[in-house]
Amino acid sequence: MSLYYEAASILTNADSTGGSLKSRIFNKKDLKSKPAQVFALVTEASKWSGVLKDVVEKSGLLKEERKLTPVLALLLAHDLLLSKGGVAAPANHVLKLTITRHKARLNAELVKSRIKRGCGTLEQLREQVNSGEVEITTAPNGSPAESIQHPRWVRINTLKTTLEIQLSTTFAGYNKADGLAPVISASGSSKLLYLDPHIPNLIALPPRADFAKSPAYLAGHIIFQDKASCFPAYLLDVQPEDEDIIDACAAPGNKTTHLSAILSERVDSSMPEGPAPKIFAYEKDARRSMILDKMVKIAGADKNVRVKVAKDFLATKPDSLEMEHVRALLLDPSCSGSGIVGRDDNVKVYLPDSKSTEATNSLSRKSKKRKRAKAGVETPKVPTAPLEVEESAPEVAAQDGTELRDRLKALSTFQLHLLTHAMRFPNARKITYSTCSIHFEENEGVVFGALTSPIAKERGWRILARDKQVLGLRRWERRGSWDEDRGDGGIATEKWKAEVLEGCIRCEKGTEEGTMGFFVAAFVRDSTFKAAEPASEVMDEDGEEEEEWSGFSEDDAIPSEPATVQSPASTKGKKPKHKR
Repeated sequence: MSLYYEAASILTNADSTGGSLKSRIFNKKDLKSKPAQVFALVTEASKWSGVLKDVVEKSGLLKEERKLTPVLALLLAHDLLLSKGGVAAPANHVLKLTITRHKARLNAELVKSRIKRGCGTLEQLREQVNSGEVEITTAPNGSPAESIQHPRWVRINTLKTTLEIQLSTTFAGYNKADGLAPVISASGSSKLLYLDPHIPNLIALPPRADFAKSPAYLAGHIIFQDKASCFPAYLLDVQPEDEDIIDACAAPGNKTTHLSAILSERVDSSMPEGPAPKIFAYEKDARRSMILDKMVKIAGADKNVRVKVAKDFLATKPDSLEMEHVRALLLDPSCSGSGIVGRDDNVKVYLPDSKSTEATNSLSRKSKKRKRAKAGVETPKVPTAPLEVEESAPEVAAQDGTELRDRLKALSTFQLHLLTHAMRFPNARKITYSTCSIHFEENEGVVFGALTSPIAKERGWRILARDKQVLGLRRWERRGSWDEDRGDGGIATEKWKAEVLEGCIRCEKGTEEGTMGFFVAAFVRDSTFKAAEPASEVMDEDGEEEEEWSGFSEDDAIPSEPATVQSPASTKGKKPKHKR
């Protein structure tokens, strides 16, 4: 039946599209099974995988049924032992026949596993699994399994509520931890939280904490958002005098609503009369635009956010009348997603070892005829280490180094084009650029490429120095790094390179900081600036501006340090705050 094969494809990360686990399944056009059924099977089997790994291995199932992959064995064992409807396949289907003939042995191993975990009934074991208190007991080599936990980050949406209100209602009875470590190691039912020291109105909850059905979440009072994902809007440090702001790649809307909340907190009703600051949220995909619009409304951000439905930021004319008051831009473009950890309830998938030697005596006494029938069938090689269900699909094709380099070059070329387009907005004064990537090419590589571009030199753009960043992020220790394989990169001075890298912010996944892999940098320019040379522009066939730079390759060197900023001159047509 296609259900199990399709679910297996999802669990082995065969799908190369981006987005959350749920979106990847529901947007998959070629599914023969119902998306909701695939999603339920994948999430539930993943949740039980720590238990089922032991059950499948100790039953000897994979030793006997060599045509079953570990992933299929996991899925089938889940439905056979734990689903009310059993295996969702006709009685004579090969998968159903294969798994049901081992039902007695699998069930016996499940009972042993339940008793070993101190559960008198299956329901007690189910409660442990749902609370996140059950993990895999041993790694493939027999040692205790190592599992990197990721906290459940929750941002308090100050457009609708306050931190104090939520601490006294939604999180009433919760104890405040002194650090993140106790929260990360706590069970999902533990009433423990940690107030983040870097981002205001952000709290960390235990990894398995489930608030998806809470009134606060449904009403948009709390928003699930990774800590690192909060950096771009906070670093942009929007103020009322910034007037209009652009979020260039806005869907699904977490950063947009965070930007809206920060701006709303800083707009003083006593300020001079005039149009209030607006946030233009661009999303070129029509379906994702609808998601963005819904998110904005649920969060109460529609007072100052204008969703540009199915509009491409790159098609926007920077010097148009509508863009005249744009002072700040937030860019979080498409990227490889290589820094994202599993955020679908932090599900981890533990696969049975296909070479397990714990086959039972009853299986070893099977007839030689049956064994000869299986002779010559290779046991599929699959990883036995935990697989994280990624928020964005991992680089499946990146097993080949050339293919990965080509992909990163294409992505970084697009990212640089987006960033330099943002630098063309005549009245823009600050930009944040971020990715959920761990790769130099998409991060520091794009930053250096932008800083040395003709438009940056013409308009006077520079990196926002660490000592000028908002206090919470100024204290963040992880900074930009240089790819040593590139040598010195051809940069004129090591001092400038060091200053730029110090201005870049990195987050790493799998650390005690509890973040995903992430990168963010901010760019600023003086309010007045005397242009050096006009930026050279190349027009494509459609008349659109194209940047000459096309990303780094192994043989490329980064251009020299940008020209020193010239003495400022008066700015023509400078406008007072909120006067348009």
